Amino acid sequence: MKEDLSVRLILSVYEKIKDHGEHKDERNELEGITGFTDHDGYTVYLEGFNVKLRTGFHNTYHLDYDSERAFENFAKKLKYIDENYD
Repeated sequence: MKEDLSVRLILSVYEKIKDHGEHKDERNELEGITGFTDHDGYTVYLEGFNVKLRTGFHNTYHLDYDSERAFENFAKKLKYIDENYD
């Protein structure tokens, strides 16, 4: 699977995790995905399924993962959250 995540999707999922997830130590978790921001709120982080994603300025993001399968599971879960939570 190609890294085809949009920043719109990433930010939408972060908001849904924040709204519907369980709050733990300045982080929120929903469906196995943890979302949080840095101290000023400009950088959004999503983590889960052995994948770390950092979204920054200028509609860019950086992914860190060890396997294509891990990324595929992470991407599927992001899309699931986006489609199934308001």
